Amino acid sequence: MNYLSPETRAAIERLIAADDSASTPDALERLASIRSARAALEADPATLAAVRDAVSAGRSWDEISAAAGLKPAAAKWRWQGSDEEIAERLEAGRKRSARPSSVPTGLPGLSVADAAKALGVTPQAVYLRVSRGGLRAEVVTLADGRSYKRVFLDDAQ
Repeated sequence: MNYLSPETRAAIERLIAADDSASTPDALERLASIRSARAALEADPATLAAVRDAVSAGRSWDEISAAAGLKPAAAKWRWQGSDEEIAERLEAGRKRSARPSSVPTGLPGLSVADAAKALGVTPQAVYLRVSRGGLRAEVVTLADGRSYKRVFLDDAQ
């Protein structure tokens, strides 16, 4: 009984062919073949079907996650629920991972850490000066929801 998709079978067959070849492929070719086969297996509908069959057979998430090499929370996040719920979680994860992880450049003023450095004080001292009115600070909120406190030294009293 074949349960893997044709794409997954092809990726695995390419990996096996490279492994069986008379000459060892280039290191990057080997890496690409391995990653391609792994990605194909992860995305294959057979994986979700196997999980759903295990759940239907009464297997616990601890057992399922151990078989998949994941922690139970990760297995549930990846496979629990309807197709629509799974797709929503994956899309939300993609949106989070697409957001930049670093502080954007070009924001007005200085960060609290930069202001503290410029003034030769601690960040706590900057917050104290802001709360007492000695420094002006604003919270800048970006379109993606991230917020940053920015301090304006040119307004220092």
